[in-house]
Amino acid sequence: MRLWSDSFGNGQPIPAEFAMGLPDGFAPNRNPHLAWDGVPAGTRSFALVCIDPDAPTVAETVGRDDLEIPVEQPRGNFIHWVVADIAADVREIAAGACSDGITARGKRNPPGPAGSRQGLNDYTGWFAGDADMGGDYYGYDGPYPPFNDLRVHRYFFRLYALDAAKLDLPQRFTAADVLRAMHGHVLGEASVHGTYSLHANGRG
Repeated sequence: MRLWSDSFGNGQPIPAEFAMGLPDGFAPNRNPHLAWDGVPAGTRSFALVCIDPDAPTVAETVGRDDLEIPVEQPRGNFIHWVVADIAADVREIAAGACSDGITARGKRNPPGPAGSRQGLNDYTGWFAGDADMGGDYYGYDGPYPPFNDLRVHRYFFRLYALDAAKLDLPQRFTAADVLRAMHGHVLGEASVHGTYSLHANGRG
């Protein structure tokens, strides 16, 4: 199976149009285009996850003018998008079809492929407790790495072909729930990744 995007080249920078953050504030936050082919026989649905594996793990270093986050700081995963139950005949998601702008406190019912379900991304936890932004962030919300991070972040879009038409998921689900539910049902997978940085050294 093959996955690609017309919005960015594999391993290349993601345009700011598809990010949530700019050096001086919010970005357009549109979802990028994705398309795929070479689907395995017997596929009954797809699941999609977007993961940044380069998220800092020391929260008190984030967003500070007086220091830079070193490349060597241990990193963790930050989920930007999770979609389950994408119909087996879908082969493309258009740019901006699922996200086109930022919704304070999170999108309640983001658009997506017919019949699909979108889960919570990790801005739900990041903005928790924020009076203006706190809420349940469903669907796609794009890159917004710390401006003081020396590491260029990578964003992996991973598509899974499944032999199940519908996953057993709670109503309020996360990427971890999807990865557990699809265990033993994966027929094939493909990925494409782009990069993004708000640090002056990483923006090119």
